[in-house]
Amino acid sequence: MEINTITQEELETLLRYTECSQHIIICTHKSPDGDALGASLAWLEFLSNRGKTADIIIPDAYPDFLQWLPNSEKIIRYDKHKERAETLMCGADLIFCLDFNAFGRVDEMEQTLRDSPAKKIMIDHHMDPVMDTVLTVSRPEMSSTCELVFRIMHQSGDFGKMTPKCAACIYCGMMTDTGGFTYNSNNPEIYFIISELLTKGINKDKIYRNVFNNYSSWAIRLRGYIMCQKLNVLNGYNASYFSISRQTMKDFHFIKGDAEGLVNEPLKIKGMKLSVSLREDDRRDNLVWLSLRSVDNFPCNEMAAEFFNGGGHLNASGGRLECSLEEAEETVRKAIMHYADRLR
Repeated sequence: MEINTITQEELETLLRYTECSQHIIICTHKSPDGDALGASLAWLEFLSNRGKTADIIIPDAYPDFLQWLPNSEKIIRYDKHKERAETLMCGADLIFCLDFNAFGRVDEMEQTLRDSPAKKIMIDHHMDPVMDTVLTVSRPEMSSTCELVFRIMHQSGDFGKMTPKCAACIYCGMMTDTGGFTYNSNNPEIYFIISELLTKGINKDKIYRNVFNNYSSWAIRLRGYIMCQKLNVLNGYNASYFSISRQTMKDFHFIKGDAEGLVNEPLKIKGMKLSVSLREDDRRDNLVWLSLRSVDNFPCNEMAAEFFNGGGHLNASGGRLECSLEEAEETVRKAIMHYADRLR
């Protein structure tokens, strides 16, 4: 099966910049998920196989259920080690920007990334890239950045050198960015890639358990509480939403990742086409994070862009609102009403 995805010119450009660079950084977006971390850690091995060392710098914390990822102990958090991260980025000559398409996606790390004199290469699967780079490898049709990373590594002739640890990172990213291969995953080539990863000896069942069956008892209680007490179902519109307040997070000893995937649960309701989650930021007032999931052809990315200062993919998107949680809920209701004809 043909899985090459970048042009020969793009590949040669990528390899040329890699070869002539001595101080390389890999970075990804705020609140990195399985795809962001998996792609970054896999790319670290790609560079190592080519005789290069690199540092991975991320803006902030990532979910506890991703702590098992191989080599995650090498990751540098900008919010905890700002001075070190800024020194490294200032002295870098090449920065790989993985799984994000705009400088703003790295939040408080944005100015440091912009100011770095390093050449920048983007490898991403989100629509409408707007970053200034020497090479932009943007493939929105891909299920994940990890899928794109695999294809580039394979096209570069590096598959034979791929270790089980690298394969596990790639599989994790593909799995998490498709909700366990339940959306954005109809391309047959995805399953060819999975079969190739399995030849490296990964245990895909254990990877699934590490990610999806790795919650604390408090996280499970939180999920039950949200679904029982906070879920709003608009039956006439085949849509639902729920909110998680700062107080609720405190009551249930919330840690990053405890609500991961919860937005998918209401889609199990018969006829449901759209699910929206709202989460109050645990540190900043009047900041609400939104996640949207949909089924079939409902474009939650359009809704995210129009109402929530966000975007993403057809069936999986996100956004943010600078207002109170109550005001954000009202905006969600307005958005659902606006798209009523497409939801019914």
